[in-house]
Amino acid sequence: MDFIDTLKSRSKLFSIFLIITLSLLVIGAMGTINLRAMKKNLDSLYFGSLVPIVELNSILQTYHDNLAGTLYRAKDAQVAPDELKSEIESAITLIGKEWKSYESHFKRDEELEYVAYTAVELQETNKYFLAVLKAFEDGQDMKNLSFGQLEKKVTHINQVIKKLIKYEIDIAKYERKNFLNIYESLLLKLGVLLVMVILGVMVVSYYVLKSIQLDQSALEASAKKLKIANKKLENASYTDSLTSLFNRRYFNLVYEREIKRAKRNHTFITFMMLDIDYFKQYNDMYGHIKGDAVLKQVASVFQDILKRPSDYVFRLGGEEFGVLLIDTSEISSANVADAICDAVRACEITHDGSKIEKYVTISIGVASCVADSALDEELLMARADEMLYDAKESGRNRYSITTNISAATLHEIEESA
Repeated sequence: MDFIDTLKSRSKLFSIFLIITLSLLVIGAMGTINLRAMKKNLDSLYFGSLVPIVELNSILQTYHDNLAGTLYRAKDAQVAPDELKSEIESAITLIGKEWKSYESHFKRDEELEYVAYTAVELQETNKYFLAVLKAFEDGQDMKNLSFGQLEKKVTHINQVIKKLIKYEIDIAKYERKNFLNIYESLLLKLGVLLVMVILGVMVVSYYVLKSIQLDQSALEASAKKLKIANKKLENASYTDSLTSLFNRRYFNLVYEREIKRAKRNHTFITFMMLDIDYFKQYNDMYGHIKGDAVLKQVASVFQDILKRPSDYVFRLGGEEFGVLLIDTSEISSANVADAICDAVRACEITHDGSKIEKYVTISIGVASCVADSALDEELLMARADEMLYDAKESGRNRYSITTNISAATLHEIEESA
């Protein structure tokens, strides 16, 4: 895996980390918003809708306005008897209803005793107003009513109920304070949990990234080794094991490719056939081991002279070699062939079986031309082979070259064969 792939993998991991982190932050923000909404609702419950306090205040107002107020108006003869009776009975009924509703709410153990006391006081106060009503119905003049006693009763019940109201308010404040403490603690825990999760994600991402990086490094090392092994295997499949030159298999691949390229570009193409002179006699006289050594030494000569990337040297079989030169003119090709002959001769490898020299020599057939669409691959090889035959007939230890690459020549070769 190359550097770009590594960066892509890291970018993907970083993107995943960002998405997870942002998701956690969004969840945390939503949780905070919901907690604040809950706090607002509870505040509304405690201070906007304190039902028990509202009910107690309603009882107080009923005693003050409906009962006491009605009696004061009755004293001044502002209320008819029937209306007085109706208002007093309705007020007492309302007080009973509100008190019953208040008692239905949750009460703490320490509150129950005072609630029971208040209930008794309410009953006593209600009895007082009913007694006044009965006296009025019995014909007693309301002007004779002791309003000092009335005020005393109303003031007393007000004090009893206000004490209960104060208790409810204190409880509400206490509960709200507890809730705020829980709320702040919950917010803190949520923040700590969120930070811990984000840190956990970072740590996990770090180790995952580190693990992937180690795996990538191991994979890259394995890929390099595999690439080197494949290259060696490829070279082995295209290379002659004895001489380290390209083999016949690689020749079949390169030869066709370069001929097509030369045709497209209309450039020079040169093919040489090379053959060690009297090599069979050398093997018979010195043995195959020394014969292999000669092949290796001659191959080394080729490699020393043909160093361009576009120069290809092949061992085609036995003592037969091939050379393919790209974009090399007739004159340059002739110079290369001459240099090869001289270099092989200059090695001074003793060859007592040779009929022309005391040293190992080589003969070369060269076919060179500017490639065009009419150039035939087999014809180029055939002309090089013909020139090799000509070089051997001319005394060996030399080269023979031609630029006459035509179908008519190939036809003549086939007929002579």
